[in-house]
Amino acid sequence: MMTEQTLKAKFEIKELELNALLEITQAINNNLSEESLYKIYNFTLRSNLNIQRLALFVLDDEWNCKVSFGTKKHFSKANLLPAFKTIQDITHLKEFEECDFTVFDLVIPVAHKGNTLALVFVGGLEKDEYQNDDGVKFIQALSNIIIVAIENKKLVRKQLQQESFRKELEIASDVQQFLFPDKLPDTDILKVEASYLPHDMVGGDYYDYIPINKNQFLICVADVSGKGIPAALMMSNFQASLRTLLRQTPNLTDIVEALNFQVLENTKGEKFITFFAAIYDVRLKTMVYVNAGHNPPILVDKKNGIRLLEDGSTVLGAMHPLPFLNEGFITNLDDFLLFCYTDGVTETLNESQQEFGMDRIMDYFGHETTYSKDLKTIHQDIIVALDTFKGRNGYHDDITILSCRVGNT
Repeated sequence: MMTEQTLKAKFEIKELELNALLEITQAINNNLSEESLYKIYNFTLRSNLNIQRLALFVLDDEWNCKVSFGTKKHFSKANLLPAFKTIQDITHLKEFEECDFTVFDLVIPVAHKGNTLALVFVGGLEKDEYQNDDGVKFIQALSNIIIVAIENKKLVRKQLQQESFRKELEIASDVQQFLFPDKLPDTDILKVEASYLPHDMVGGDYYDYIPINKNQFLICVADVSGKGIPAALMMSNFQASLRTLLRQTPNLTDIVEALNFQVLENTKGEKFITFFAAIYDVRLKTMVYVNAGHNPPILVDKKNGIRLLEDGSTVLGAMHPLPFLNEGFITNLDDFLLFCYTDGVTETLNESQQEFGMDRIMDYFGHETTYSKDLKTIHQDIIVALDTFKGRNGYHDDITILSCRVGNT
């Protein structure tokens, strides 16, 4: 039979518990930080409810000790045993072999929607009022309220980060769209066609057609190492530099050397750009080009057949000065098809992890009928071939195709 003193003690404990729950609830409603909530949790159990030993481990990306008191060992630096991570019910530590955690009596899991979010190690229960089921349940309830509130904070923060990242991607995607020319020539003498399939919302490829004067134009394609927002911003800077340099000089060697220096200065050698650029002179019927580590474009010359445009240098941004730089120079060129692409084309993988490769492209352009096809059809043929080849595999890189036809064909 309970004495009046015992009933009074139980009443005081229940009053402390209710006050603790009220304080925690108010703190959550006031949107206090996670750190503040953990401090209130610590103070409530340690001071108000007289818990002697406790360690609270919470699962973020990995398990971390957020609250610890009453032990000689600093559990803030301790690692959970693998066996603890699978605990689903309140468990006595005497069921485990002797270890640092056996200074506690119980481990109390905190779960939400079937997932274990935290583990509360509690000790000294045999010496205080919390050796009964009601006391343990209260610790579990208090812990659950705190952990779920913090988990909700994490979820809101993650959603805000995702929304911010989505907006950044939209901005970067808009920036990237400005890299590409609004309109490409489509006349009886000159036709240019481009196809761009970004792997993600923002890619690292760039192509351009830039008129220089009434007789000359530049056509180029580039691919930056890396993807996403940094790649898009890097390409934006690269395009601005190219267009500025082209207004200053038509000398392709000088332009490539200057671009290499700027890429190296901007990225400190951590990223590089592969780049192909060609300047064609309609009056002189000549093409000057530089291939800076890029996949060799295919030139289909009606007079001289197929050749790969490989003269140039190494990638831009890896070293300064460039170890070598050779301009390609082609004369008597008045009826041709130039096909440029990025490595997303040749490195597309099928279900057997085989690459699409260069041979399939060369075979396609080796057919007599290919040259007479319009550029849109050629691009469609290549993209259909890639889709068929990859099967159920996804694309792992951006795909850019840029074609130029000069002549009356």
